[in-house]
Amino acid sequence: MSIPWGPHEKATGHKPVVCFFSEMFMKLHRTIALIDGFNLYHAIARLRRPELKWINLRILSGIFINTSIEQLHGVFYFTAYAEHVAAAALQAQKAYIKALEIAAVQPILGYFKKKDRKCPNCNHKWISHEEKETDVNIASYLIDLAYQNAFDRALVISNDSDLSPAIRLIRKRFPEKRLTTVAPPNYYHSNELIQASSDKARIRPEHLELSLFPVIVKNALGFLSVARPEEYSAEATYSEK
Repeated sequence: MSIPWGPHEKATGHKPVVCFFSEMFMKLHRTIALIDGFNLYHAIARLRRPELKWINLRILSGIFINTSIEQLHGVFYFTAYAEHVAAAALQAQKAYIKALEIAAVQPILGYFKKKDRKCPNCNHKWISHEEKETDVNIASYLIDLAYQNAFDRALVISNDSDLSPAIRLIRKRFPEKRLTTVAPPNYYHSNELIQASSDKARIRPEHLELSLFPVIVKNALGFLSVARPEEYSAEATYSEK
């Protein structure tokens, strides 16, 4: 829709500048990112560079969009508090989630469930902890946001093949929507996800390096801040926990 010329404007053959930028903005595709938290975390841990865990997921997601035609509309981080691990590791996780919230990343929390285990050879018994609801939450949010028409393109940062049915359903119901599966660093793409998705991408270590939080993360007003945990520093001892 063009803006009528005013009484003193000359017909130059060009639309007014304000109209051009308005139309350009309206054409930007809305892109969202849904991140499988532990899937990405363990992939980064395998790099044996603890400082790369202190990653700004909003900046990382932005690396995979074309800013001339796309705008990042939302970043969703799916995880669960690992309350069964050492206190320092749990506090580091909580600090990281707080930093993500400051960066306008929305955490979606599942939980860990205790599970009895038994060795079939020696009958030794122990209790393990199994993450629950993450893949279900990702699939549910993806489908719900598609039906709300809240995005034109979705980045799914995971290599969990359990997400394939949700992606296939969305592409069937909404063929105009683009779904990109983004593999964590040094992980193979899931064949099921590749077949279900519109296209694929891969996170490389250099993407992580470009997306790190500062040592102290502050909100825009400087009233809320969180410091990088020692566990996420370059000097930290390597651990997958």
